[in-house]
Amino acid sequence: MYHTWMRYFTPSPVHHRLGLVCLGVGLQHGTLPTVGPRTLDHHVAVVVSAGSGWFKSADGRRTDITAPALIWLTPGTAHHYGPAPDTGWDESFVDFTGPATTTYTELGYIEPDRPVVPLSDAAGPRAAIGRIARAARRGNPLLEVETGAAVHELLVALRRARADTGPDGDPVLKALARDAFQPLSVAEHAARHSMTPTELRTAVRRGAGCSPKDYLLGIRLGRAKELLAATELPVAAVARRVGYDDPAYFSRLFTRRVGTAPIRFREQQGRTVPGGWSNQIPDPEHPPTIATRAT
Repeated sequence: MYHTWMRYFTPSPVHHRLGLVCLGVGLQHGTLPTVGPRTLDHHVAVVVSAGSGWFKSADGRRTDITAPALIWLTPGTAHHYGPAPDTGWDESFVDFTGPATTTYTELGYIEPDRPVVPLSDAAGPRAAIGRIARAARRGNPLLEVETGAAVHELLVALRRARADTGPDGDPVLKALARDAFQPLSVAEHAARHSMTPTELRTAVRRGAGCSPKDYLLGIRLGRAKELLAATELPVAAVARRVGYDDPAYFSRLFTRRVGTAPIRFREQQGRTVPGGWSNQIPDPEHPPTIATRAT
């Protein structure tokens, strides 16, 4: 025996331009019937929060599933899955599509090459799906927009809940962030973790959706922005603080990636930050606050 609740709807072309649209949502539990073999033209995230079962990919390879787990169903990929007859399972699912799925895939939030993903906890994704289900009530005039926004939230919740990322974050990414301002090559970073450069690239791509070089660059430029906006340090000193001995190279790189030169960036931020400048480098863990007086 099983229990099912589901809703399907068809967002308009205008709603598709929001980037992500929800096509349907469902909650099921019990000894559910098997699904497939079949192929879909859209994405589905299936969150298994209790029980166990199996998944069979297009090449016939079978993967055992134990909750909590996520099943990714991606467009054009044949799949076949179902709960174990002796345990059944509790599942919630969301069908979605839209141009933003390409970007989420590039960033590693959607993993077509890993259809079964162990989760550390299904509570966050289940809560996001619950919000989609509530928004999907009949007669809600904001249904398409609310559910579309909640799909973005769901993808973030699923990324946070992955079992290969602990509650304090991916240890490799944390170590890279800690060492980001040191003059180390990608190969040297890899060696620090007893990894090959290829293994490091795979780990960072899975954890952050980009290459190690881009991940380190993002951290360096983010810190450079903070120093430019909150201190009077010369640009050359900012460059050295974030790992660049050549100020001219730093300025060219900053301009190309940020879209404005370091001096111009500082001028723009200075117009919007009250309280003047500081000679102290702010502590990221304890950012400065601006005191105001009641009048």
